[in-house]
Amino acid sequence: MSVHDYSAITINGDMKHLSDYKGKVILIVNTASECGFTPQFTGLQKLYDDYNDQDFEILGFPCNQFGNQDPGSNEDIGSFCQKNYGVTFPMFQKVDVKGDHAHPLFTYLTSEAKGLLTKEIKWNFTKFLVSKNGEVLNRYAPQTKPENLKEDIEKALHT
Repeated sequence: MSVHDYSAITINGDMKHLSDYKGKVILIVNTASECGFTPQFTGLQKLYDDYNDQDFEILGFPCNQFGNQDPGSNEDIGSFCQKNYGVTFPMFQKVDVKGDHAHPLFTYLTSEAKGLLTKEIKWNFTKFLVSKNGEVLNRYAPQTKPENLKEDIEKALHT
């Protein structure tokens, strides 16, 4: 199994197979529009701008499981991210990232890269770095700022 074995529905309602990202380093993030970490969209977009031409992708997955911090519709979320943070990286429809209804991708990610004390995602803006071949390389806590991932991203891009 790898990340490439999964698919998800984009924020615009289209099915996207993650196998389309084979050969690219991917950063997968569970996002929220009304969270204290929401300003990380700025840093994520900067990473995307800096590395996208080097086979790097960021995939954003809105989630409303933590403090009801993303209650809007998928359309509202997409508009918010574009208007307030200039997000151009792919965003997907709102998903659960833990529990009985967790999206299978996040069940896989958390089984491959456990967090501190538990494998379950504990808050918005948990990040997973994925290699070009779909292997989960690392998991980062919500507090980890996007700019602090540059070294790991560059290493993954050059291996």
